[in-house]
Amino acid sequence: MQTSMTTVTSLKAFQALVNEIHDLGATQSLLGWDLETMMPAKGAPLRAKQLATLAKLSHNLMTSPDMQEHLKTLRQPSIYDRLDTMSQALVREVGIVFDKSAKTPIELLQEMVETTAEAHSSWVEARANKQFKQFEPVLRKIISLNQRLAEALGYEDSPYDALLDEYEPGLTVKQLDPLFAKLKAELVPLLKGIHGSGYQPDVSFLHEGTFPAPRQLAFSEMVLREMGFDFEAGRLDLSAHPFSSGSSTLDVRLTTRVDEHDVFSALSSSMHEGGHGMYEQGINPALNRTPLASGTSLGIHESQSRMWENQVGRSKAFWRAYLPKLQAAFPELGSVTLDQFYHAINRVKSTFIRVESDEVTYNLHILMRYEIEKALIEGRMKVDEIPEAWAAKMQDYLGITPRNDAEGALQDIHWSHGSFGYFPTYTLGNLYSAQFFNTAKQQLGNLEETISQGQLLPLKNWLNKEIHAVGKMETADTIVRRVTGEPLNASYFVDYLWAKYGEIFSIKR
Repeated sequence: MQTSMTTVTSLKAFQALVNEIHDLGATQSLLGWDLETMMPAKGAPLRAKQLATLAKLSHNLMTSPDMQEHLKTLRQPSIYDRLDTMSQALVREVGIVFDKSAKTPIELLQEMVETTAEAHSSWVEARANKQFKQFEPVLRKIISLNQRLAEALGYEDSPYDALLDEYEPGLTVKQLDPLFAKLKAELVPLLKGIHGSGYQPDVSFLHEGTFPAPRQLAFSEMVLREMGFDFEAGRLDLSAHPFSSGSSTLDVRLTTRVDEHDVFSALSSSMHEGGHGMYEQGINPALNRTPLASGTSLGIHESQSRMWENQVGRSKAFWRAYLPKLQAAFPELGSVTLDQFYHAINRVKSTFIRVESDEVTYNLHILMRYEIEKALIEGRMKVDEIPEAWAAKMQDYLGITPRNDAEGALQDIHWSHGSFGYFPTYTLGNLYSAQFFNTAKQQLGNLEETISQGQLLPLKNWLNKEIHAVGKMETADTIVRRVTGEPLNASYFVDYLWAKYGEIFSIKR
């Protein structure tokens, strides 16, 4: 009986402490969202200090003697085994964060937060000026901080493994290298077939004239509503680089960007971020104010955004329902047929900008970033060598050379965030998305027909039930095995690409 009372008391105190830590993290998230959307440029230095203070407070609570004592008690097998499933998951996940936090010097954490907060404005300015050299000093510092972080966390083979684990727990370079090599080898015949088909869809109507930003945003918001994104628990704004963030399942922030000479780009990025947002909104509200109220890994999270962006947003079924609505918003597209539009948004062409690349070449963008990141963290490449390496790899993999740094090494925001080890999760997301969508089609019946009627909620509700609701209570591997009946299998993604692009370009596998 005494043990039981001790357990109950410790669990309640533990949960209360976890709630406080999560509240600080939620506040950091909102300040970060404001930094990238509405904050005046001159506010960056002080915002960096504010974020660093919150990070310090959170770190101190996470590594406090109270947290150490709670975990020591609750991790005992005789006690842990008697906890309910949610409490076990909470102890497990907080324990992982505690162990990593205990290894991370508070000075390193503060310096990372301050540096990356200021790096955002540096990246924005350097990108606007197309001058990588302007970003070099702060990027050099960020890389050094990440190297120090990897050493603090520890690793067996590559320091990059320690950073990968922050986004996709358990993933290593040894696993990624052969996966990327195999995927690249399997896509080569498809790319060759497309290039040799002699067919190039007309995309001129997507860019001719001006498509006013307010109408593009209104159309994106309409689609997000029909996808099931809850605007009473979220919002859509503009930023230099589309992203999603939030403080709970009831406050999810999405951003997009609009090119008035591209009618598809804003919608595509909005649907992508909407996939992330609906994941967060779909988590069991009982998990709020804990680390369980988030996606289980970046790969699983990315699978949701890529599914809505590609398997849905670039499908003929979707545009059978939504092309008439787009034409109503933009009458200048009135003469475009369904096949013309479908082929145009699925054109395969090497592009400089990753977020605007097609499904076939997208993973080559990720591969080159992965190789550069790995070389930087392992000390095999210097920061001032990045533009040259970037151009060489882009020419090698995609057959094009950036005309300036904005098209090259400055196009992504991730490094200014300090997010090394993040990019590979995009490819994992593609693989997961195809596997999940295949299962959804089997379980929901004629899903494509449902989508072609403009009914998007059946898919959203299925995802809520099968993937979103558990939050971080289950690992990525557990979720994919439970939902699809097997571990991650890249063949679903390759089969999906061959079926889709084989039909568009009239080529056979």
